[in-house]
Formats: sequence, structure tokens, C-alpha cells
Amino acid sequence: MKISEIEREEFLLPGNAACHGCPSSMALRTVLKALGGKAILVVPACCTSVYMGPYPNSAIRIPVFNTAFAAAAATASGIRASLEMQGDDTVVVVWAGDGGTYDIGLQALSGAAERNEDIIYICYNNEIYSNTGIQRSSATPYGAWTTTTWKGKKEHRKDVAEILLTHNVPYVSTASIGYLGDLYEKVRKAREIRGFRYIEIHAPCPPGWRFPMNRTVHIARLAVETGMWILFEYSEGRFSFTGASDLIAKGKKKMKDVQEYLSSQGRFSGLTESEIREIKKYINDRWNRLVGIRDHELPSFIRLSAQNALG
Repeated sequence: MKISEIEREEFLLPGNAACHGCPSSMALRTVLKALGGKAILVVPACCTSVYMGPYPNSAIRIPVFNTAFAAAAATASGIRASLEMQGDDTVVVVWAGDGGTYDIGLQALSGAAERNEDIIYICYNNEIYSNTGIQRSSATPYGAWTTTTWKGKKEHRKDVAEILLTHNVPYVSTASIGYLGDLYEKVRKAREIRGFRYIEIHAPCPPGWRFPMNRTVHIARLAVETGMWILFEYSEGRFSFTGASDLIAKGKKKMKDVQEYLSSQGRFSGLTESEIREIKKYINDRWNRLVGIRDHELPSFIRLSAQNALG
């Protein structure tokens, strides 16, 4: 899309307390523009709840409800129900990090998805508990250093976007702060759909991942180009790759060697050769799994529901 087509009004104000090169603030600025200002934001404990500042001096120019770590999806469900009773169609959006999504908030997220609550849940995934000191989350990738995995994490990350696919909600997509135009379009599309919608944004964190703050966008794009992060969209029963991932899937772009991505960050500096081979295997296995979903190898209950929805 053309830059001229993006909303000009700003809803995340300059001068906020985010780190230089902060991926969360880049993504939030884009998301708020795509929402067009008519939205209520529900924010559990995360970097955003720190850098946005306290009321009445918040850097966010729409109503914000700060809530407990575990309760974001439940809080958003309650706000949406109250608005419906008043005949108000304001969009309710959860804006949470991976800690509040993958770990502490997962039960409330799953419950809201199962009930098909009419909310948008957005996770900005920086793969760590960044604002409390760079601890491991279940979104942290295999082999990565954190302050609680100082010899490198020994487990692969779980994938909440794929978990949400099995909930058969109306809309699921992944995005990256390296491709803000793609993110903008996905939020605009999700805004027009009713029911539960989930968007997960890959968000490289300079201090947490140990790279220079002016390399944030470069690292984000490298993640997609090497298959460490895959851009996709599931809507109306159809799964498709998007952006650079779509070009790779169609053979129009060659996937880069993941070592270029791993060597760009201090958190992977302790990897052994066998661990690098394990990461390459993980990328290959996940890519093939998502290609299978694209080619209609969906779980049977999802496929049946999608067929019914499409008539």
C-alpha cells in the first residue's frame, strides 16, 4: 500500500518513555493509526504500561484500561459486553506482550477465543519478559540467552498463533515491525470483521536481544527472510502466506541462511554447531507444517467449519 494512504493523525504521542529503537512503540503507532482512533485499549503489565506514562499524562490518545497480567482478554470481553448493551460499536483491543499472552494470560485468551468474543487481541512478541529484566518466556526461541537461561534456552518456543488456529476464530494473522504496511493492512482488515481476532507482531528488542538500537527494522526483516518468523493470514476459512513469506513460498525469493540472523544478535553468541543444526531443523519443520495448512491439511473440525461458513 502507498504511504499516502496511511492515516496521518497520530494517536501515540512523541516524548513517551520507550527505549530508542523500541519495536513496541513502532507497532503501536501503526496499529492506532489503523484503528482510526475509535477504540479502547486494554493493556496488561508489559513494556507499554511503563512507557505510556500515567493518567492524565498518558502518551496514548485513546481510552486505555490497565489491567492485571492474567486478565486482559477477560477484561476486554467485559468492556465489549458493556458497550453492546449501550449500542456502542467502539472496537475493544487487547495490547499485550508475549509474557501476558503466551504464559500468564493464556487461559483468559483461550477462553475469550472459545467464546468468540467480539474483540481484537494483539500480541507484540519480543520473545522475553523485557520490562522486568529480560527473563525467559515460552515465546523465547531455542538457544537464546536470557537472564534466566544464561546457557541458552533448551526448549523451542510454543506458537500461540497456531494454537489460535485450532480455536477456529474468524481471523488470525502474524505480522512484523519490519513490514509496517503489512501490519497496517491486517489491522484494518481485522477491524471490519466481527468476532474474535488475533494478530501477533514479531518485535525484536535491542537491549534484550543484544543488538544496536538502529538495527531493529533490519533484524525484524532478517527474521522473516530466514524463516525464523513467518508472515501468514487466516481469514474466512482460508490460510495464506503474506509479504516476504509469500514470495518465498512462491519461489520468487530465496530463504536466507539463518546463521545471518543468529550472528546479528548477542543472545545467540553461545550457540554450538549442533544447536544451530537444531534451529535449522525447527525452521524447516515449521515451514513444512504451515505449507501443509495452506494446502488444506487443516484439522478436520476447522476445515468443516470453514466449508460451512463459505456455503
